[in-house]
Amino acid sequence: MKKMFFGLFLSAFIFLGCSSDDNGGIENPNPNPVTSADFPVQSFMWSAMNFWYFWQQDVPVLADDRFSTDEEFTNFLATETDPRQFFFTICNQHREIVGNEAAIDRFSFLNQDYTALVSGLAGVSRSNGLEFGLQVIPGSDDVFGYVQYVLPGSDAAGKDISRGEFFTHVDGTQLTRDNFGSLLFGDNANYTLGMADLNNGSYILNGKEVALTKIENFVENPIQVATTLDVNGTKVAYLMYNRFLRSFNNELNDAFAQFVADGATELVLDMRYNPGGSVDTSRLLASMVHSTDTDKLYIRQRWNDKLQPQFTPQQLEDRFASSFRMDPSDDNSPLVSVNSLNLNRVFILTTGSSASASELVINGLTPYMNITQIGGTTSGKNEFSITLVDDPEGSFIYDPDRENLIPANSQWGLQPLVGRNENADGFFDYTDGLAPDITLQEDLTNLGILGNPNEPLLARALQEINGGVTRRSFNVQIPAHSFTSSRVQTTLKDNMYLDKPIEMNK
Repeated sequence: MKKMFFGLFLSAFIFLGCSSDDNGGIENPNPNPVTSADFPVQSFMWSAMNFWYFWQQDVPVLADDRFSTDEEFTNFLATETDPRQFFFTICNQHREIVGNEAAIDRFSFLNQDYTALVSGLAGVSRSNGLEFGLQVIPGSDDVFGYVQYVLPGSDAAGKDISRGEFFTHVDGTQLTRDNFGSLLFGDNANYTLGMADLNNGSYILNGKEVALTKIENFVENPIQVATTLDVNGTKVAYLMYNRFLRSFNNELNDAFAQFVADGATELVLDMRYNPGGSVDTSRLLASMVHSTDTDKLYIRQRWNDKLQPQFTPQQLEDRFASSFRMDPSDDNSPLVSVNSLNLNRVFILTTGSSASASELVINGLTPYMNITQIGGTTSGKNEFSITLVDDPEGSFIYDPDRENLIPANSQWGLQPLVGRNENADGFFDYTDGLAPDITLQEDLTNLGILGNPNEPLLARALQEINGGVTRRSFNVQIPAHSFTSSRVQTTLKDNMYLDKPIEMNK
């Protein structure tokens, strides 16, 4: 997508070299001194973060006046030869450096190959299509996995494996806290899961094995389930939506067209496994749920202290949508009308895996709707990011039309947090997550079938919609509380990215 910049000024350093008079006319003993140009990746990272990073004013080494000479700047760049570690050292107490989940910046990340990063943001990755959570076996460092769902059209979709099953081994090796990354998310294209049964609190191999293959350039459809249920005469739309991907805006709109055609008057929006994605797609989803009134403010951006004054209020605002481009990457593609249920209340299912753009939908709709949140507290990721590459003339923002200008020796892509979104009431501070109105954890002994009215979280929402006419208890025997999942062990991770053109004042 092309970006437009008006009057954008990037900080630059002009360092004066020593003339022959500086040393009394004596010839410089080192005619080829080391300069910042000898550290192109680190130099790019510092310059990009100095301008765009949300906490730039809070990180001393990113201050505009931090270095008075090129030598000082170069010496700083040389302190860390590993670009990955260098990036995290200029983040604001990033958890990979602090080693603490309470670190201020928990979500900025990078990729050595910016093309892989860009593909991941579009939902293209190497995947076998099995989505699962990982949980520690109590009293040990051993880990077990539980299947959450299987992506349609994937390798796993053709195998004998389904939601609610457990596995403890990969290629005959017990999963642990130390090895799960290499066994499940390493370079291996193939692996075999050793399936297990839960027996009196223990996970015992049952002899079943499932061989899976990661497919290159697999494209994920984030719409897992879209169906309309009849609940005592009330038409209830149910949407399980697992990532915000602009490439599937049309499919999302089609799902709401079907809900409208079915006469749905209630909606259960299931984002329990949704780690986020496109800010613009979150705006479209909010419009499909509530309103296509473009006078209504959805969210307002907050940038760092250096950038915020360069925007007009109108440039910072996103309003509900009445239409969108059929092809989001082409400004000349036909406009498509948004199909909206125009609801004044919605039931949203969440867990600790619900992050970024999922939370943004909840926060953006809160000023306008009665939201009943059911499940667990969300992740607490309230910052958005943009993709930065080594293209200073393009303001470091990735533009596919400028790929030939990115130097071959600096192919890194950064995805730093650059801003926050506040809702129409000005609220944005939910770093501890959005707490549910009705707490109900998933039960590993009864995960249920997604979209089935008897699946516990959906059943609890339907009970609220039904006004308590039919009551049932929801006792949780073994709560699901994964420490990570296949959803975040991807290039896209739990990122919320800004994908509209950034326009600044002249």
